Amino acid sequence: MSTTRTAQHTAPVLDVDALLDDRSTEIIVCCGSGGVGKTTTSAALALRAAERGRKVVVLTIDPARRLAQSMGIEQLDNTPRPVPAVDASAGGSLDAMMLDMKRTFDEVVEAQASPEKARQILENPFYVALSSSFAGTQEYMAMEKLGQLHRQALADGRHDLIVVDTPPSRSALDFLDAPERLSSFLDGRLIRLLLAPARGPARLMSAGFSMITGALTKVLGGHLLRDVQTFVAALDTLFGGFRQRAEKTFALLQADETAFLVVASPEPDALREAAYFVDRLTDDEMPLAGLVVNRAVPSLSTGLSAEEAIAAADRLRSQDSSSLTAGLLQLHADRVRIIEREQHLRDRFAASYPQVPTAVVPAMAGDVHDLAGLRAIGDSLART
Repeated sequence: MSTTRTAQHTAPVLDVDALLDDRSTEIIVCCGSGGVGKTTTSAALALRAAERGRKVVVLTIDPARRLAQSMGIEQLDNTPRPVPAVDASAGGSLDAMMLDMKRTFDEVVEAQASPEKARQILENPFYVALSSSFAGTQEYMAMEKLGQLHRQALADGRHDLIVVDTPPSRSALDFLDAPERLSSFLDGRLIRLLLAPARGPARLMSAGFSMITGALTKVLGGHLLRDVQTFVAALDTLFGGFRQRAEKTFALLQADETAFLVVASPEPDALREAAYFVDRLTDDEMPLAGLVVNRAVPSLSTGLSAEEAIAAADRLRSQDSSSLTAGLLQLHADRVRIIEREQHLRDRFAASYPQVPTAVVPAMAGDVHDLAGLRAIGDSLART
């Protein structure tokens, strides 16, 4: 990484191309709060890596459809789809996909259970509810899908780089907690209670147990309780393997072949969120590659300060209240102040985290909605 400094607290420069070209880097995870251009950054990095010779798959966990639109794909699903019009002259390729948590859950069931047992689980009403909307399911399945992609990449060589676009806000890192939370769920008292009839001998069906299940029947209804018990009994044998795989994926995220990028905009709230992500990744010993500051106001080539511009504008207005030049000078002063404010925010972040390399991406003139726009973002990332 380059460490050229232009101000007292300017961060070291993030060398994006060196990161993308490093063949030992197998996973790049982009995280950050909502509305900072994280999905666009992920897509731009994936495209640039592919056109520099990497075999890339970009996985979005964000439910928005912007990634598909920007890549010219009508719709993304749980299967990697080739992105058309990518320059493959360097030998690279680019696939894109969107996490379908229910489909991923179904795939785990189908892979780990016999056909008859899989059918029973897939048709279980409690499973249908859990796999579709249960809190935390998305994060569990994100870990599962990332692990699947990495294992498949090692097996068939179709991909050598996985770029992950995480959900907006702090939930972007919730998937890091998936193994621990799943273990807590499976080891919880209620789960053990519901599993008692399936695991133990008849003596477990004591008067106390019957009284508890009787109370649950009144609350849940007998049919629902049986559905839950049936599902939990299947889950006990089925998801021990999932728990182990999730823990392996967590270890993979801590390994040297993974790089986390925190994405932010040059705004106080977004940089506070970025600080949270940096602290969390550091605490979990995750390999942080750097910070991407998106949508910064481009610097001006003129040396005219805001104060000088305002003074000149005031002089012109005293002579002509409708002076166009005075209005332009005022606009110049406003822009200089925005640039200074953004620089101050970045310097303050760099003072707190001097070890975090940073790339600054100027704001684009319009929305990014195609590969040309993504290439422009990638060029800006590399020119930092």
